[in-house]
Amino acid sequence: MNAINARKQLEKRLAPLRAMDAELAVPPRGWVTAIREALGMSAIQLANRLGVKQPRINAIEKAEKSGAITIKSMREAAEAMNCKFVYALVPVKPMDDLIADRARLHATERLKALDHTMALEDQSVDADDRKTQEAWVIKEVLEKETKRLWGEP
Repeated sequence: MNAINARKQLEKRLAPLRAMDAELAVPPRGWVTAIREALGMSAIQLANRLGVKQPRINAIEKAEKSGAITIKSMREAAEAMNCKFVYALVPVKPMDDLIADRARLHATERLKALDHTMALEDQSVDADDRKTQEAWVIKEVLEKETKRLWGEP
Protein backbone atom coordinates (compact mmCIF):
# COMPACT_ATOMS: atom_id res chain seq x y z
CA MET A 1 0.00 0.00 0.00
CA ASN A 2 1.46 3.37 -0.91
CA ALA A 3 1.81 6.23 1.56
CA ILE A 4 -1.24 8.13 0.27
CA ASN A 5 -3.57 5.14 0.61
CA ALA A 6 -2.09 4.22 3.99
CA ARG A 7 -2.60 7.81 5.16
CA LYS A 8 -6.23 7.81 3.99
CA GLN A 9 -6.96 4.53 5.78
CA LEU A 10 -5.30 5.74 8.97
CA GLU A 11 -7.07 9.10 8.78
CA LYS A 12 -10.45 7.30 8.75
CA ARG A 13 -9.50 5.66 12.04
CA LEU A 14 -8.04 8.83 13.58
CA ALA A 15 -10.76 11.34 12.71
CA PRO A 16 -13.17 10.13 15.43
CA LEU A 17 -10.36 10.22 18.01
CA ARG A 18 -9.44 13.78 17.03
CA ALA A 19 -13.07 14.79 17.50
CA MET A 20 -13.10 13.22 20.98
CA ASP A 21 -9.91 14.95 22.15
CA ALA A 22 -11.47 17.10 24.89
CA GLU A 23 -13.64 14.22 26.09
CA LEU A 24 -10.60 11.98 26.60
CA ALA A 25 -8.73 14.26 28.96
CA VAL A 26 -6.88 12.22 31.55
CA PRO A 27 -8.55 12.32 34.96
CA PRO A 28 -6.52 14.37 37.48
CA ARG A 29 -5.35 11.28 39.37
CA GLY A 30 -4.94 9.08 36.27
CA TRP A 31 -7.03 6.45 34.52
CA VAL A 32 -5.99 3.53 36.71
CA THR A 33 -7.06 5.28 39.90
CA ALA A 34 -10.23 6.71 38.35
CA ILE A 35 -11.42 3.39 36.93
CA ARG A 36 -10.38 1.39 40.00
CA GLU A 37 -12.26 3.75 42.33
CA ALA A 38 -15.30 3.97 40.04
CA LEU A 39 -15.50 0.17 40.08
CA GLY A 40 -15.31 0.20 43.89
CA MET A 41 -12.10 -1.83 43.72
CA SER A 42 -9.44 -1.34 46.40
CA ALA A 43 -5.75 -1.17 45.64
CA ILE A 44 -5.33 -4.50 47.41
CA GLN A 45 -8.02 -6.10 45.24
CA LEU A 46 -6.36 -4.79 42.08
CA ALA A 47 -3.00 -6.03 43.35
CA ASN A 48 -4.49 -9.49 43.88
CA ARG A 49 -5.94 -9.48 40.35
CA LEU A 50 -2.51 -8.52 38.97
CA GLY A 51 -0.66 -11.00 41.16
CA VAL A 52 1.44 -8.27 42.83
CA LYS A 53 1.71 -6.66 46.25
CA GLN A 54 -0.38 -3.58 47.08
CA PRO A 55 2.62 -1.16 47.00
CA ARG A 56 3.00 -2.02 43.29
CA ILE A 57 -0.47 -0.55 42.65
CA ASN A 58 0.58 2.67 44.37
CA ALA A 59 3.69 2.72 42.15
CA ILE A 60 1.60 2.12 39.01
CA GLU A 61 -0.83 4.90 39.89
CA LYS A 62 2.00 7.27 40.76
CA ALA A 63 3.89 6.40 37.54
CA GLU A 64 0.79 7.00 35.43
CA LYS A 65 0.18 10.37 37.04
CA SER A 66 3.81 11.45 36.42
CA GLY A 67 3.83 10.08 32.86
CA ALA A 68 6.47 7.45 33.64
CA ILE A 69 4.25 4.37 33.33
CA THR A 70 4.94 1.74 30.68
CA ILE A 71 2.45 0.65 28.06
CA LYS A 72 2.80 -2.90 29.40
CA SER A 73 1.79 -1.79 32.92
CA MET A 74 -1.21 0.15 31.61
CA ARG A 75 -2.33 -2.82 29.51
CA GLU A 76 -2.02 -5.20 32.47
CA ALA A 77 -3.88 -2.86 34.84
CA ALA A 78 -6.63 -2.37 32.26
CA GLU A 79 -7.06 -6.10 31.77
CA ALA A 80 -7.15 -6.67 35.53
CA MET A 81 -10.07 -4.20 35.72
CA ASN A 82 -11.86 -5.72 32.70
CA CYS A 83 -10.98 -2.70 30.58
CA LYS A 84 -9.49 -2.25 27.18
CA PHE A 85 -6.26 -0.25 27.01
CA VAL A 86 -6.24 2.15 24.06
CA TYR A 87 -3.03 3.74 22.83
CA ALA A 88 -2.89 6.15 19.91
CA LEU A 89 -1.01 9.07 18.43
CA VAL A 90 -3.58 11.49 17.07
CA PRO A 91 -2.37 14.25 14.76
CA VAL A 92 -3.79 17.66 15.71
CA LYS A 93 -5.32 18.01 12.26
CA PRO A 94 -5.74 15.74 9.21
CA MET A 95 -2.41 14.36 7.99
CA ASP A 96 -2.95 15.74 4.48
CA ASP A 97 -3.16 19.20 6.06
CA LEU A 98 0.02 18.62 8.07
CA ILE A 99 1.83 17.55 4.91
CA ALA A 100 0.47 20.50 2.92
CA ASP A 101 1.56 22.91 5.69
CA ARG A 102 5.03 21.43 5.67
CA ALA A 103 5.26 21.60 1.86
CA ARG A 104 4.16 25.24 2.02
CA LEU A 105 6.92 25.97 4.54
CA HIS A 106 9.52 24.37 2.25
CA ALA A 107 8.20 26.33 -0.72
CA THR A 108 8.28 29.60 1.21
CA GLU A 109 11.88 29.02 2.30
CA ARG A 110 12.98 28.18 -1.24
CA LEU A 111 11.25 31.17 -2.71
CA LYS A 112 12.76 33.55 -0.13
CA ALA A 113 16.19 32.99 -1.62
CA LEU A 114 14.82 33.49 -5.12
CA ASP A 115 12.92 36.63 -4.06
CA HIS A 116 16.11 38.07 -2.60
CA THR A 117 18.07 37.43 -5.79
CA MET A 118 15.30 38.83 -7.98
CA ALA A 119 15.02 41.95 -5.80
CA LEU A 120 18.77 42.54 -6.10
CA GLU A 121 18.39 42.43 -9.87
CA ASP A 122 15.36 44.73 -9.68
CA GLN A 123 13.12 41.96 -11.02
CA SER A 124 10.69 41.52 -8.15
CA VAL A 125 7.70 39.26 -8.74
CA ASP A 126 4.14 40.52 -8.27
CA ALA A 127 1.77 38.83 -5.80
CA ASP A 128 -0.08 36.76 -8.42
CA ASP A 129 3.15 35.43 -9.90
CA ARG A 130 4.42 34.71 -6.40
CA LYS A 131 1.32 32.63 -5.64
CA THR A 132 1.76 30.75 -8.90
CA GLN A 133 5.41 30.06 -8.09
CA GLU A 134 4.51 28.93 -4.58
CA ALA A 135 1.83 26.55 -5.90
CA TRP A 136 4.32 25.11 -8.40
CA VAL A 137 6.99 24.56 -5.74
CA ILE A 138 4.46 23.00 -3.33
CA LYS A 139 3.34 20.62 -6.08
CA GLU A 140 6.96 19.76 -6.85
CA VAL A 141 7.72 19.09 -3.18
CA LEU A 142 4.62 16.92 -2.72
CA GLU A 143 5.25 14.91 -5.87
CA LYS A 144 9.01 14.41 -5.69
CA GLU A 145 10.36 15.26 -2.27
CA THR A 146 8.01 13.92 0.37
CA LYS A 147 10.88 12.10 2.12
CA ARG A 148 12.53 15.47 2.75
CA LEU A 149 9.43 17.19 4.12
CA TRP A 150 10.32 16.70 7.76
CA GLY A 151 13.91 17.88 7.49
CA GLU A 152 14.89 21.51 7.69
CA PRO A 153 13.35 23.58 4.88
